[in-house]
Amino acid sequence: MAKDRLNRRAFLKAGSLALGASIFTGASAFAGGFTNKTLQAWSCGGLAEAFQPANHAFEQKTGAAIAYTGAFAGALGKSLLSGTAETEVFAPRVLELARKLRAQGKMRWFEPLCFTRYVVATPKGNPAGIEGIADLSRDDVRTALAPDASPPGGKASLIIMEKAGVVEKARKNAVQSGDCVQTAMTTLADGKADAAVIELRISRLPCFAGRLEILPIPEKYIPPAPVPFTIGMMKWAKNLDLAEAFIEYILSEKSQRFFEAAGFIHARSSEGRRLTHKYGVTDA
Repeated sequence: MAKDRLNRRAFLKAGSLALGASIFTGASAFAGGFTNKTLQAWSCGGLAEAFQPANHAFEQKTGAAIAYTGAFAGALGKSLLSGTAETEVFAPRVLELARKLRAQGKMRWFEPLCFTRYVVATPKGNPAGIEGIADLSRDDVRTALAPDASPPGGKASLIIMEKAGVVEKARKNAVQSGDCVQTAMTTLADGKADAAVIELRISRLPCFAGRLEILPIPEKYIPPAPVPFTIGMMKWAKNLDLAEAFIEYILSEKSQRFFEAAGFIHARSSEGRRLTHKYGVTDA
């Protein structure tokens, strides 16, 4: 097991996953080799738009079935830590959760998967002329907030605005302030608000695609905790070859396009490698 893990890490460092690559070629010894095999995979719900097409592609090429659940990672993690639930592959948000699962021996190993990015969003056409996060302090800018949304949806945005020195004005000028990010974004997309701080992935959801303008936020304002996502093999994995093949596909360039399309920075991209180093996303 230790030797296999060392070889896997060497492959990742070299920037080419041999197993993942071989699965998706016509000459692959594994193509169809997992027919009628099922793998249970969980992830943070925010990753669902990337995982669903990736899972389908893996199933089509290998014959395996992925029993996928995307839900609030805090709740999934709590059930795994307490021993009230089991899964075979888990892709959580927040590095600390993966490390806790490793420390308890419930996760065999993990790798960096992707990173989220926070942006300022405006309605299509940017009618208020927002140029950056500093403009959220303008008296004439109506904001859409979701301070009570489940973590990190509401809290992270407030931290970003606080670091940028605009949180008081943004709260004062809020025309929407509730517990649902998507409700707030509907208000924004409908032109009833002028700006909001959101994850880029929200703007890629089908209901908002093409309805929002996006402006970058300086990295110095972004809290580190909610940015990284990891993926790891759990101790309950029944078919280790299948679990590893799936994880290596999700980490491969074949899968990267699904994560980028959903608004994430894939860990194997040049920017992803920089963020992996910055945030110390290592299985140690």
